[in-house]
Amino acid sequence: MDQIRDIVQLVGEVLGPEALGTCLHGSAVLGGLRPASDLDLLVVARRTLTDSERRALLAGLLRISDPTAGGRPVELTVVTRSAVRPWRYPPTADFQYGEWLRADYEAGLVPRPEPAPDLAVLLTTARADGRALAGRPPGDLLDPVPRADLARATAAGVPGLLDDLDADTRNVLLTLARVWCTLATGDIRAKDTAADWALERLPAEHRPVLAHARRLYLDCRYSEESWSPGLTAQVRPHAQRVLAEIGRLRQGRTGGATSG
Repeated sequence: MDQIRDIVQLVGEVLGPEALGTCLHGSAVLGGLRPASDLDLLVVARRTLTDSERRALLAGLLRISDPTAGGRPVELTVVTRSAVRPWRYPPTADFQYGEWLRADYEAGLVPRPEPAPDLAVLLTTARADGRALAGRPPGDLLDPVPRADLARATAAGVPGLLDDLDADTRNVLLTLARVWCTLATGDIRAKDTAADWALERLPAEHRPVLAHARRLYLDCRYSEESWSPGLTAQVRPHAQRVLAEIGRLRQGRTGGATSG
């Protein structure tokens, strides 16, 4: 895709040989891009970015990632090799661009290094399935994330998910299903296959909401999304049920939902 080519070129122009490897990960390699999928890229750098490099990378991404121009939103993360190898928790993201912060970037925000627990999930998927676009492959640059740290990272964002349940319903529900699946199995699956896993384990009354979120993910852009009043009324009870399952796993219990 033109956007991927442009991002790789941008990283090369800004960082040159200091970029040890650039890879594509996420939906594009896990299960295929869906109508509303981001382009997820990871860059492993030799050192932390300078201020001028941060501004140059940000300016280029604001241009390349602009959805109003007909492209896909981009999520690009830069980590320094020394910050993630040898592994320690929580990892630090040296630079992270996400389209959801466009207004802040345009107001002057420049991404800075910060601890990012959920980076453990990103690094695990990139190491396992990332497709090298330039430089060395992620398996050569990243250490494995211990399963205990992967579980910690997977659950780290759960408390804040309910805050976005009304505004970003499909993604919150699919993320909760994936958290549940990952804690139970140790696998990080694409959103639709994690939803399949959860649907097999949910009671019948809690399946329609997640099944609808899965269909939206597979078939619809956000502008095409709709929820009936009946489904909307079921969203929060469904989320509470999945949160209860996540809570049981985090507490070390083995009980799970039935499939009846």
